[in-house]
Amino acid sequence: MKFFISNFVKGLLTIVPIILVIYVVVQIFSFLDGLLGNTLKPFMEESYIPGIGILVTIALITFLGWLSTKFIAKRMIELIDRLLEKIPFIKTLYSVIKDTFQSFLGEKKSFSKVALVTMPHTSMKVIGFVTSEQVERFSHSLPDHIAVYIPQTFQVAGFTFLIPREDVQFLDVSPEEAMKFVLSGGVTTAKTKQPGS
Repeated sequence: MKFFISNFVKGLLTIVPIILVIYVVVQIFSFLDGLLGNTLKPFMEESYIPGIGILVTIALITFLGWLSTKFIAKRMIELIDRLLEKIPFIKTLYSVIKDTFQSFLGEKKSFSKVALVTMPHTSMKVIGFVTSEQVERFSHSLPDHIAVYIPQTFQVAGFTFLIPREDVQFLDVSPEEAMKFVLSGGVTTAKTKQPGS
């Protein structure tokens, strides 16, 4: 019985993560392929190959990105941008989505600095990510404060705190390692960068 339990646990530890990763990748692939794939299937009938939807989506996004740099298209996008930012509720949703994408893919990326914050009145510390070092435009009563996002373990949710810069210690750890450490509850140990590496 001990032999059976031992090997069953080993099987869980080795096979389940692989199966879960494959499942997530397949689900993401199916979702992305279905964005335009479902539109293309009736026209292609028997010749449709899974993955064409993703390729067409990537090509379309790339084309629109190139088109957005051209004068007329750029003006149209700016017009749509201004319009969306004036419609109640829509402007909030649009600005959140737009700012989130720009924080990950734009020139000024957020989550690029890992911060260590001491909890007030305790010696406990939490790991967070600097999302903005300019919060004066949000509130003039918070000079020398920065925005730090503190994610919650085992989920995507988290909190954003405005903390005095002097109370934030920056860690020499990559954002990817820090995120894995936090989301895994500390199970995945963050690797500190060695000097000169």
